Amino acid sequence: MAFWRSATTTLESDKHDLTAINNANATTTTMNNKDTTTTTTTTQAEIAKIPLMRASIEAHDPSFMHEVNDLMIRRFLRARDLDVEKASAMLVKCLKWRRSFVPNGSFSASEVPHDISHNKVFTQGHDKMARPIAVIFGARHFQNNKEGGLDEFKRFVVYAFDKLCASIPAGQEKFVGIAELKGWGYSNSDVRGYIAALTILQEYYPERLGKLFILHAPYIFMKVWKIIYPFIDNNTRKKIVFVENKKLKSTLLEDIEESQLPEIYGGKLPLVPIQDS
Repeated sequence: MAFWRSATTTLESDKHDLTAINNANATTTTMNNKDTTTTTTTTQAEIAKIPLMRASIEAHDPSFMHEVNDLMIRRFLRARDLDVEKASAMLVKCLKWRRSFVPNGSFSASEVPHDISHNKVFTQGHDKMARPIAVIFGARHFQNNKEGGLDEFKRFVVYAFDKLCASIPAGQEKFVGIAELKGWGYSNSDVRGYIAALTILQEYYPERLGKLFILHAPYIFMKVWKIIYPFIDNNTRKKIVFVENKKLKSTLLEDIEESQLPEIYGGKLPLVPIQDS
């Protein structure tokens, strides 16, 4: 199921919490699975502001109401510290972008052949909060200098995010990323692409990233990081963790059970290419 919902479609990850929002007396929903218990809380302040957001969005374009649900609205509210005006503007911008950039609702692997061929994004398992995990190999990314190359990379970013969001279980809204930079060099440097991916994440998928672990970052990467860093908003910065090589497994195990870790980090699960997930 795609990230974006239609009038008749709601993400499984959203269905679980919609009842809590619609019932102002129920502010906490809990999901149990074999590994952990995850709690998602909707505050009374959020419940009060969701109808205001709906009214604002409907006033801008009534047809947008077929493309949103209360959990989506809640994510945009949280991204703008519950400021209804700012959150409404952000969501309307997102809806317009989605219609323009993803007119068919989603992308297929055939629409992103260049990036798929590099086999650089994988999925496997969930962390202790039941958030699906993506592993990104930075040394397998190369800037596509062909005409339309940046647009294809943007399509691939949307393709990957939609895949991840569709795999989020009930009671959870976020995913986790592991950026593996072993072997990364200047040939992999793509500042324009990195900033494009950040923009898509922050402006169109707010409150979807739970945490990003950056592993084996070489010294030369840090020079590029200094260029990228100003484009990262404060909310996203708080979710980024540079992991020390000597503490790699122990750091990952703080958030991920060993049974859910990739084999390459001493865990049990093989990596699955994003296109096969």
